[in-house]
Amino acid sequence: MSPAEQRLTQWQGGYNHARLEPKRRALRWMIDNIAFRFLVRIDSVQGIENLPAHGAAIIMINHIAFVDPVVVMGVLPRNIVPLAKVEVYSYPVFGIFPWLWEVIPVHRGDFDRKALRSAEEVLRAGEVILVAPEGTRHPAMQAGKEGIAFLAHRTGATIVPVTVEGTEGFPTLPIARRWRGPGAQIRVGKPFRLAYQAERPSRETLRRMTDQAMGVLARMLPERRRGVYGNPEEMQTDMLDCA
Repeated sequence: MSPAEQRLTQWQGGYNHARLEPKRRALRWMIDNIAFRFLVRIDSVQGIENLPAHGAAIIMINHIAFVDPVVVMGVLPRNIVPLAKVEVYSYPVFGIFPWLWEVIPVHRGDFDRKALRSAEEVLRAGEVILVAPEGTRHPAMQAGKEGIAFLAHRTGATIVPVTVEGTEGFPTLPIARRWRGPGAQIRVGKPFRLAYQAERPSRETLRRMTDQAMGVLARMLPERRRGVYGNPEEMQTDMLDCA
């Protein structure tokens, strides 16, 4: 059994956030005092007040660099459980972090039901997950996967759009030239929910929900980052409840 599979097996019978909090607080100290001092520079963080202080929430980010999830986890006040490709468990040196944090491993290319069940357990426990719906890093947005709509519909969790900019070239040591350029900029948008559906949504409906949610994220990004969501102002929002 791989390390990633071992982590998911530990959650059988329910997600226990309290068990993980002491370990995650120690890891947060490492992010604040090591990563943000010696590996990544943060220029600005806006909109933290938009993250709900309590209750289930899905952090939805654009994904341009390897460090994006760690940066977002480090600047937000609640301890977050990210979903990440299963390969991160095998990264040299950095692979120890997802193993200790108990990140939810995702097999890309499929509708990974085991990962979705694990994410649903976190949300039903009233906690926060982090999802990069595109499933891969890219300078401009790609089509999001329907998993985020599936989870939001199943749990009723709030979706919080968070944009990431300026993380290319990190992590690297402060002596590197990259530190002379702009650092990371994080912006937290206003939360929203998916509109209520009386029946189980079809794959087509999940697709519409996902695209409209991604449109919210695209509106927060500069045009060069919007990619396939290049005209978000023209996108419909009938599947969203932004009140």
